[in-house]
Amino acid sequence: MSVSRIDILNQKFSKSLRGYDVQEVDRCMQDVADTLGQMGEVRSGLEARVAELEARLRDYKERESALRDTLITAQKMTDELKATAQREAQLIIDAAYAKAENLINQGHQRLAKIHEEINASKKMRAQFEMKVQAVIDSHQQLIELGRKEDEQLEAMEKKVAYLKANNG
Repeated sequence: MSVSRIDILNQKFSKSLRGYDVQEVDRCMQDVADTLGQMGEVRSGLEARVAELEARLRDYKERESALRDTLITAQKMTDELKATAQREAQLIIDAAYAKAENLINQGHQRLAKIHEEINASKKMRAQFEMKVQAVIDSHQQLIELGRKEDEQLEAMEKKVAYLKANNG
């Protein structure tokens, strides 16, 4: 049971011959003691949590400082690497221009070959489509034949049913 400050101030005890009822006073005191004990435990837990959070904060600040130092060092290294990379890049670009011209010539030859392959593929596709269409058409004809046979069977069943009804 939680006892608030207002509960304690508003607590009224019955009067008996010798003053307040001892049992009521004892119960009230027990409630107050329980609440204070709980609050003490909560406070101890909160103090421990604050200490833990402060330790974590110190750890994070140390990490932040280390990261800041690392970033500064990394920035210096990056600047040096950029300068070196720019020099190397110019050498690579010069070599790439020469290689690119060779590759363009090879590409033109390959493009001509690809066009030939595309034309051959288009012919094969057209032939395949014609074959598939022929199969589809034959299946549609079979389905139509099946429908006609079903209609004929239904007509015969109606006739048989009619004859049974008239003869029976």
